[in-house]
Amino acid sequence: QVHLVESGGGSVQTGGSLRLSCVVTEKSSSGHVMGWFRQSPGKEREGVASLDKAGNPAYGDSVKGRFTISRDNAKNTLYLQMNSLEPEDTAIYYCAARVAWRVDATLDSNRYDFWGQGTQVTVSS
Repeated sequence: QVHLVESGGGSVQTGGSLRLSCVVTEKSSSGHVMGWFRQSPGKEREGVASLDKAGNPAYGDSVKGRFTISRDNAKNTLYLQMNSLEPEDTAIYYCAARVAWRVDATLDSNRYDFWGQGTQVTVSS
């Protein structure tokens, strides 16, 4: 079982930055494909970024060039650095992991097996 706990959400103005963290309590986050997703009211859950076991990232089109996913294996922590935030980025952000034997990163939320409780990000204009 993988337990994920997100933190770092908050309220910022347009153009601001936030860094989300996701602590993985199961061996090491390097053993799982990891991803960040977000969901706002009335919208489907959207894939924001993913990181495969080799550390190769993938990003959703709406965040490319603004968000960066990374991982600190020593701290078993996944990060999402969010810069140039826009009101459209307002959502609950979730950290997710695939079972250890999956190796392909994906932005499809249906392919993730473990989820955190989410952290709210609000961007005001």
